[in-house]
Amino acid sequence: MKTTYGGYLMNLVSSVLEHASAYDMVDIGPVATPNDDGVPRRYADFVTFGEALDFAAAGAKGLNFHDPRGRLTRPYPFSELREDALATARRLIARGFVPGDRVALVAETGPDFAALFCGAVYAGVWPVPLPLPTSFGGKENYIDQLAVQLASSDPKTLLYPAELAEMAGAAAARQGCEGLTYEDLAAEAAPQVSLPAADPDAICYLQYSSGSTRFPHGVAVTHRALLANLAGHAYGMGFQDGDRAVSWLPWYHDMGLVGCFLSPIANQMSVDYLKTEDFARRPLAWLDLISRNPGTTLSYSPTFGYDICARRISSQTSVAERFDLSRWRVAGNGADMIRPDVMQGFVNAFAPAGFKAAAFLPSYGLAEATLAVTVMPPGEGIRVELVEEERLSGQPRDLSRPARYRAIVNCGVPVRGMEVEVRGEADTPIADHNIGKVWCRGSSVMHSYFRDPESTAACMVGGWLDTGDMGYMAQGYLFIVGRAKDMIIINGKNHWPQDIEWAVEQLPGFHQGDIAAFSVEADNGEETPAVLVHCRVSDPKERIKLREAIRDKVRAVTGMNCVIELVPPRTLPRTSSGKLSRAKAKKLYLSGEIAPYRLAA
Repeated sequence: MKTTYGGYLMNLVSSVLEHASAYDMVDIGPVATPNDDGVPRRYADFVTFGEALDFAAAGAKGLNFHDPRGRLTRPYPFSELREDALATARRLIARGFVPGDRVALVAETGPDFAALFCGAVYAGVWPVPLPLPTSFGGKENYIDQLAVQLASSDPKTLLYPAELAEMAGAAAARQGCEGLTYEDLAAEAAPQVSLPAADPDAICYLQYSSGSTRFPHGVAVTHRALLANLAGHAYGMGFQDGDRAVSWLPWYHDMGLVGCFLSPIANQMSVDYLKTEDFARRPLAWLDLISRNPGTTLSYSPTFGYDICARRISSQTSVAERFDLSRWRVAGNGADMIRPDVMQGFVNAFAPAGFKAAAFLPSYGLAEATLAVTVMPPGEGIRVELVEEERLSGQPRDLSRPARYRAIVNCGVPVRGMEVEVRGEADTPIADHNIGKVWCRGSSVMHSYFRDPESTAACMVGGWLDTGDMGYMAQGYLFIVGRAKDMIIINGKNHWPQDIEWAVEQLPGFHQGDIAAFSVEADNGEETPAVLVHCRVSDPKERIKLREAIRDKVRAVTGMNCVIELVPPRTLPRTSSGKLSRAKAKKLYLSGEIAPYRLAA
């Protein structure tokens, strides 16, 4: 007979009280959900996501929420999540929601959002996760961002935490959409009403990308596509009995939502959460949480997460005494370009704590494919190939210059149910090691862009999805070299902005994310590369020296003369998931909203 989480906790409390001489002084605190509950695991082999939560709720595993210092504040078993979600579904139906309606949810990491999202799914309503405010842009920009995504998704109601009532309420009012706090909805009655019949080919949710919000694309994902992808990456990452995950990734981004919230439910895994803003303030709390939780074997991060942790370790810190990363079997990496130098820096910093380089698991994915497209087989770690820059840009080799190379990371093999092709200019597959556009096809490719048939038709051709990314195949493995839309084309020659940014990062004092490269129109009407660089130097003469050093470095690496602009720290914009937004940086620069330091000629 299975022991419920409530029974498990009751037995634990009873045992403590029996052996306590003064039980009124006993304070055991909250108890995390277990790594294993004896229930045989199913790898997302369900018809709908509601069925997946029904199954997970029969066990004792669940979600666990922690404070900024990594202390457990709220265990949330899947059984409790299901009860709250069903009550939410009844409230939505009582409010007049019908299948196919949208409900927008500001995605704060916590039990409230989890119950709202799953409740909407039970009601046949499409949840639309929207971002929390970031430290970039301020109040008005956040309101604008929400308003644009509300206009695109056209929800009946926007739900948000009470502390965001002013900003979120303003965005809802601007779009003529009802605004309601999490708490207000939870206080309403949940009458007994019939839930709609579940349809595996119905839309489960809408996912907005973290990039530009001027023309947002709501990716419509069906239950069938979601579960296919969750099963695909579970098999690809080699989930095992007893696995436990830790995450700080935001739930409004596909890697956080799908990989670190929906996947633990559909694959029945307990997971521990830090809020993203808490990670931003204290990055090492992530590694503390991994170290303190027995059985933690899985955690994911974009490259910058590993980078900031390695940089925060001081020479006085005893890594081996503070951390134990020896059980960390899968250290996933994705969501932006994977930097082998950053990964090596993390290994150098945390090998004394037992971290193994083979734990790194590069991957490639995008919201239009639900999440995962390719995953590196576990245990193979970071594998790179050195590729000549001329090959990356599609240009003939300049024999007058020494060959220069960029390390391109192997992003793994297609997940179960996914096919990948790299196509050339004729839109036909090309041979291994030839760079072209990456296409994918499979059971987890999106249904469509919501109410945008033109954009859907532009990227979906014959069941294949044009990812917009450039890469090449080699013996079944995919290597990603960059985004096609980021390419800088000067005098008919292609340049990757990553190469320019990397060149500047080689100078002392610069970090990943300090540089944004893009093309602008010069006074003569021709395109020229511009490079915005965070400057932490205050002396005017030193700033001039720094600008010239940057210009020389870029010229040495790329052969180009660039416009070099020094800007204040924390000026360059990022997407909601923390990635550098070159498109927004260019827009703000051209509009004058990014004001470079004025230097003498």
